[in-house]
Amino acid sequence: MGVAAPDAATANRVLAALRADWEVEPQPGERSLEEDLRSNPIEGEGWTVATRHEAGDADAALDAAPVRLAETYRTAFIAHAPLETRAVLAEWDAGRLTVRTGTQAPFRVRGQLAEALGVEESRVRVVVPLTGGGFGGRHVSGPALEAARLARVAGRPVKLVWTREEEFRWGYFRPAALIDVRSGAAADGTITAWEFKNFNAGSSSILTPYAIPNQRIDFQPTVSPLPQGAYRALAATANTFARESHMDELAHRLDRDPLELRLALLQDERLAAVLRAAADRCGWWERTRGGGHGLGIAAGVEKGGRVATCVEVRADAGRPVHVVRAVTAYECGAIVNPDTVTSQVEGATVLGLGSALFEAVHFDDGRVLNPSFSMYRVPRFADVPPVEVVLLDRRDIPSAGAGETPIIAVAAALANAIFEATGIRLRSLPLTPNGIVEAPA
Repeated sequence: MGVAAPDAATANRVLAALRADWEVEPQPGERSLEEDLRSNPIEGEGWTVATRHEAGDADAALDAAPVRLAETYRTAFIAHAPLETRAVLAEWDAGRLTVRTGTQAPFRVRGQLAEALGVEESRVRVVVPLTGGGFGGRHVSGPALEAARLARVAGRPVKLVWTREEEFRWGYFRPAALIDVRSGAAADGTITAWEFKNFNAGSSSILTPYAIPNQRIDFQPTVSPLPQGAYRALAATANTFARESHMDELAHRLDRDPLELRLALLQDERLAAVLRAAADRCGWWERTRGGGHGLGIAAGVEKGGRVATCVEVRADAGRPVHVVRAVTAYECGAIVNPDTVTSQVEGATVLGLGSALFEAVHFDDGRVLNPSFSMYRVPRFADVPPVEVVLLDRRDIPSAGAGETPIIAVAAALANAIFEATGIRLRSLPLTPNGIVEAPA
């Protein structure tokens, strides 16, 4: 249902006067999310196709391991929450459509518009002005199609701007994740088995960089209760959160230093180098542990880049977390513009802190319950700690991007730091949805 009018006030007045009868079927809610993801597998297509990686015999190694650990890690749906809501100007002229819209995928939008409107692609033009915040949220036609349909019916150009509530309710979200991890280790602390299964979120960065002889790693697409799609770094954040949290848990179970354990298992010298660089900058080996103070570290590989993040916190059970500082070491091959790379790392860190600490889309019966900034918490100036960036310039390696990879290790490093400070292991993102550190029920 849509209205086109000479001005926004008239359009809003007419729209408010319309009444529609909807046939609504019961839909899933947030409380049944885990059960829904486990019980509704699909084949998937594109970036959601199921994957499996196997090496050795994970089952036999797990059965034989004297030390075993099995945990589940979860991430919530989150919104892109750009300051700039989606806006479109659509105009028809002699059967040709021109759409001006901020999009990250103009050719995809062009194809979607042509297919939906029944015209040749050659008769559709997509003009991309300055886009504003995207973060992966501006990949599909959505509001452009709405504006194009209204413009065709009205016979005049139509400007369409989503409200903030529409942005939260009708945009798609970063997929929720449910990740089961099982591991086994020998008496000497050597990790011998690794089983990892991601439901719903995706396969980005799902493989472990650690040398473990027996592995089974799966991604299982599922029916999602909410519309979902691309978000900065795709599923790499969820997969890195689960893997790096579990590695930290294993280290404590084996009475080994979490950084030392990682370095002992790494054959990727580039990843080892960023781990050492982050650890050195944050003072890992001289740190004060427990008593409300903690350092956490995590690392990962994505889109050709290597990243390690170290987070320092002050935290106590029942109180808010204070993030003292965040240090990220990043290597993306040859660095052409250090200032741009540094800026990308800083921005990714802020975005990563929000999704790690408090961002979550709440929903029931298919309806988003927190469609405003007053109800959906994003990082504020007071939430952002000093962010230190260490760049490793590898002139012998082709350049990779810096827009996505620096976000992937933030959540795990933060969770690991909270554990060192409080002894409380948090396995679900957001870590502090109520604003304080609480032991899981």
